[in-house]
Amino acid sequence: MKIAAVGSAFPENYYDQDQLVAAFSEQWAGKHFNMRRLEMLHKNVLVGGRHLALPMEDYPKLESWGQANDAWIRVARDVGGRAVMDALGRANLTVDDVDALYFVTVTGVAAPSIDARLMNDLGLPSRVKRVPIFGLGCVAGAAGISRAADYVKGWPDHVAVLLSVELCSLTLQKQDFSIANLISSGLFGDGAAAAVVVGENREADGPQILATRSVFYPDTEGVMGWNISETGFKIVLSADVPNVAKEFLPRDVDGFLADNGLTRADIASWVCHPGGPKVLQSMHEGLELPEGALDITWRSLREVGNLSSSSVLMVLQETLYEHRPEPGSYGVMLAMGPGFCSELVLLRW
Repeated sequence: MKIAAVGSAFPENYYDQDQLVAAFSEQWAGKHFNMRRLEMLHKNVLVGGRHLALPMEDYPKLESWGQANDAWIRVARDVGGRAVMDALGRANLTVDDVDALYFVTVTGVAAPSIDARLMNDLGLPSRVKRVPIFGLGCVAGAAGISRAADYVKGWPDHVAVLLSVELCSLTLQKQDFSIANLISSGLFGDGAAAAVVVGENREADGPQILATRSVFYPDTEGVMGWNISETGFKIVLSADVPNVAKEFLPRDVDGFLADNGLTRADIASWVCHPGGPKVLQSMHEGLELPEGALDITWRSLREVGNLSSSSVLMVLQETLYEHRPEPGSYGVMLAMGPGFCSELVLLRW
């Protein structure tokens, strides 16, 4: 099983963090008791700029969750389709080669789901097995790779495509002045990523998927997720996320590697989800990673923000095409998300 290619796509609207802070300040002027706190929180997430699903001036026109979700469907089809075609092109494949399509998101809902709409938009074969997955959040990029690997393990001649679309800006709660919402309004961005996963009977140049592991942490539902109401998705974001990462990841990673005859010292590349500065620092310290091990992840956070499930796939894309490790070396792909849970993927380049 191999990851044959990774592609990505963004909405064309990109704004630096100063522009976004100014827009939020104007939107919330007179409503928030301390506008300097908003600016401080946005600077502390260390995001330099983000893509938005819509032009900035269009967001005040969204008066209901229904309008925001309609925009989500429209933009998800666009960026999702472009990400799939980018990945297939990099793998030297066409839509006719696709056997299964996994779609992950946590920022909008649709029935028929986005994968069904892309069947029409892209002209995918009617035989394609579709698996839409909602609710895994930030962990879904790594979890989606694992599920696609499960599929091609059983069908070694097949090609599976994983698509992640996250348009976090369309979940913004304008009347929520909680610290969690203020942080998320500065941290999360919009984009899409796709990965092509092929069975062992298919030729591919990408990394081999050696093993995967899911880890669920009981009684941690309140760490991260959504409270869903008539206004849409309200962020649940506990200050415990960095602590959970630091406490549990070392044990989980060590056990996963040991079961595959490896230790952390054997890992040349770390493909990690950019949850935020505190989470990344906790990962670095907890796993005792060498200096620079998370540079690609830090750069992704700085340049486009946290894209929920799409982020770890974009880190994988840059690792694959810009900083490809030595052939035969090992890598670990990992992410954490609502549940609370983690997903681990062992790669060999």
